[in-house]
Amino acid sequence: MLLWFCCIGFARAQVPNDHIAHRRVLKTEEAVWSNTTGCTVQRSCVDESLTGKCVEYHNDQWFEFTPATSGNYFVNISGQTCRDTRGVQLVVLTGKPCEPATYNIISCTSLASQDDIFVLLQALQSRQTYLLNVDGYLNDQCRFKIEVSTKPNGIPAAVTPVIPAGNFVQNGNVTLHWALPDSISATGFRILRREASQFKAVENGRKAVARDSYGKLLKDYSFSDTLTKPGSYLYQVVAFGTTNEVPVLIKQEWRTLRNVANAPIWYQLPLEKYPNKAELAISITDAATGKILQRVVFRKQKNKPEQGRLLVNNWLAGGIKTIRVEIQERKKEKIISGSNFLVDLDK
Repeated sequence: MLLWFCCIGFARAQVPNDHIAHRRVLKTEEAVWSNTTGCTVQRSCVDESLTGKCVEYHNDQWFEFTPATSGNYFVNISGQTCRDTRGVQLVVLTGKPCEPATYNIISCTSLASQDDIFVLLQALQSRQTYLLNVDGYLNDQCRFKIEVSTKPNGIPAAVTPVIPAGNFVQNGNVTLHWALPDSISATGFRILRREASQFKAVENGRKAVARDSYGKLLKDYSFSDTLTKPGSYLYQVVAFGTTNEVPVLIKQEWRTLRNVANAPIWYQLPLEKYPNKAELAISITDAATGKILQRVVFRKQKNKPEQGRLLVNNWLAGGIKTIRVEIQERKKEKIISGSNFLVDLDK
């Protein structure tokens, strides 16, 4: 805990590349440290309509990269130390700096963890300058390391799926099933697991790619695990191969273990004032720590009160007493109304 506070304290000074005119130039295979703390947004230099729902800018900063040779490159982001669990988000684009009308989005990545990840950029052109914009996801304050490389580091970047209302496990037993696509060359699989309130995923096991008695590759695989503590757990299966083969995310799946000794405890979000078909973005965080617990975007449907129903048993079991609820009503990517309030779960 002391180390975490030291890192955040070290990162309080605003970085020079907070301003696009002072963007940091990255060289191939050069890993540099930066942070989003204290950064501000130059609204005239960004356009959220270009990235859809992928990014909402809060505290961005700028880098640029010009490949010496054409080909595939990887943006590796590692060593994240953040205030919340959310981590950073990355936009890669071409165009004239601070002229959004000229921007062409190459890649947009928005995560909800602090895992070491890589983003594949395919067929970059030599002597073409690419702009990289890094922002704290939902205003998270993060220290991180960024590198443009010819080799990936970490796991493939992917949007974290929404925690489903069901998908509960019985007696803590979890079995995952997946298939190896014909298009992927791999020698094995890494199985990663992360509880919703945790910062990073941990490797939970490995599986080797197998062959039958005739030497033919087996396509279907499974992995079993046992959960001992109530919570929602994200499982990720990553296929890996030789040094020259890029790891591929095969599967993502949430599994939830609840305390069956207690009856389900629900909290109903106050959505009555919002009209039918309103687009609502809802974020639930632990009021004590700021850690994100759940985030979902949906259109309100008439006569479907379950849309605003939250199962809170796991949060209570984890010692969470109070949650912060943020509700935004949006229209064409713009926020037209919002509310932010605290809810005591144990009352």
